[in-house]
Amino acid sequence: MPGRATTARQPLPEHLPRDERLYEPAEMLCVQCGGGFKYLGDDVSEQLEIIGAAVKVLRHVRRKRACACCDRVIQGVAPSQPIERGIAGPGLLAQNIVVKFADHQPLYRQAEIYARQGVAPDRSAVARWIGACGALVRRWWKHCSAT
Repeated sequence: MPGRATTARQPLPEHLPRDERLYEPAEMLCVQCGGGFKYLGDDVSEQLEIIGAAVKVLRHVRRKRACACCDRVIQGVAPSQPIERGIAGPGLLAQNIVVKFADHQPLYRQAEIYARQGVAPDRSAVARWIGACGALVRRWWKHCSAT
């Protein structure tokens, strides 16, 4: 979004439980040379999610491997995200939508509730999540109307 001021994203609180999910590459042998892959490292992204009434962090670990023969690098496929590069998971987004529109809870109160749980997303972040959900619904609706 042009013209929008960017703020540095704060790390997610360490006290929240982590649920780690590992995504291995599909290939076990290099398609170029037939050699095996060796462990190269991981790319880790964290996403804030709400499960039931508990807030937790899902760690998506994308395992990287390099071919021992030709140094080709492969990596596990990242799961699709409702908001590209966003930290809010689908359950948390659904919770925000329901609380805002069905329970008529303003965003500042939602931010206060998260703060009591030790998570402090600013109101503008929660507002962007709501806007991004609206954009997702519009895209889905256009897709459904076209078919």
